[in-house]
Amino acid sequence: MRLQRILSAAMRSLAVAAVLVHSLYGQATILNWEQIKTRFLTQNPSMLAGQINVEESRASEITAGLRPNPEFTFTADGFQLTPYAGVWRPLAGLVKSPSVSQLIERRHKRELRRESARQATAIATSQLADQQRSLLFNLRNAFVQTLQQKAVLALARENLSYYDQVLKVSRDRRQAGDISQVDLKRLELQRVQYETDLQTATVNLRTAKIQLLTLLNDRTPVEQFDVTGPYDFPDQISPLEEFRKLALDTRPDLKAAMQSVEKAETDNRLAWANGSTDPVVGTWYSRNPSFNNPFDFNTLGANVSIPIRIFDKNQGEKERTRLDISRNQRLRDATEAQVFSDVDSAYSAIQSNLALLKTYRTSYLEQAVQVRETIQFAYQNGGASLLDFLQAQQDYRSVRLNYLNLIGSYLLAASQLNLAAGSEVIP
Repeated sequence: MRLQRILSAAMRSLAVAAVLVHSLYGQATILNWEQIKTRFLTQNPSMLAGQINVEESRASEITAGLRPNPEFTFTADGFQLTPYAGVWRPLAGLVKSPSVSQLIERRHKRELRRESARQATAIATSQLADQQRSLLFNLRNAFVQTLQQKAVLALARENLSYYDQVLKVSRDRRQAGDISQVDLKRLELQRVQYETDLQTATVNLRTAKIQLLTLLNDRTPVEQFDVTGPYDFPDQISPLEEFRKLALDTRPDLKAAMQSVEKAETDNRLAWANGSTDPVVGTWYSRNPSFNNPFDFNTLGANVSIPIRIFDKNQGEKERTRLDISRNQRLRDATEAQVFSDVDSAYSAIQSNLALLKTYRTSYLEQAVQVRETIQFAYQNGGASLLDFLQAQQDYRSVRLNYLNLIGSYLLAASQLNLAAGSEVIP
């Protein structure tokens, strides 16, 4: 009875464990590209850090727009150190004088500071968009590699299943005496290549999924994660000039370079404004209880302090900001040249891949199927040798695998063109 209770408890534990495993791994999360991208933008640590950087820059706008604080001063004078008429009254003749002063900024210093801070925020926003562009390129590549490995894995399974059918027929032929035992063994040894392809594709798919999950900052188990999307190519793409124009209009790094030139010009105007003189205007109140002048008990006064800028006229900042304008203009020109180079290189790569893929689709794939079927039929009827049959199988496998890899290369080139153009022009 005790043994039965132990076995019953063990069975219940196994049942609970099975339910937990099914809840964890039973239902896979299948995401398309748009869902992957949405998760990435909301979960990737680098993107979140970049968004915080923009908020920090926006907070600097508040500091840049603040006015100078007024200054309060309190002065007490006339403290009596010796007794008068035998009575020591140290505070009897004390003069109390509180005053308030305010720095007056001239030549729109505050407005220029605020404008420079706003332009810095605009640059930070463009730099965040450029960071997003680069990270989405990496994400897209990981997504494409996952789709590619899924296609390669499906091909490996198809090839292994087909070859197993060939082996089944060959074993039947061996039983009938149509082929020798040595030929059958050679066919069976060839199966290891297809098994290796299957295992390699399985590992590669798992690795691609892990890389994608890392970019998403997602802890979903690999077994419970999958992606879906078209793994194909179009017949043609838009002309090169359209991609060039789009890149000039949308590339965030080029936009940031242009904004840097504008900010440098604003900083130069601010440097000249900071070289001007800012007066300090003040007012004061005085209470003098001295009896020497009965009319000066309560008095008001005003003062203006004007720095005389003979030596320091902010000459260094004026020259530095002037040079900074030229530097940023050169950087903008270099970025624009890089934009054209990126677009032209990516366009050439994608055109080359399209040319090969069209040839595979219209010719090589069909020829590989025809050759394999013809040689297989001839081999089964004694019209072809075993080596011819194995070579035909190998050629078919290579052509199909090359075709799938070429589609992957095209999709990666399309990602490169999207990166160069600054937007997803090719989905």
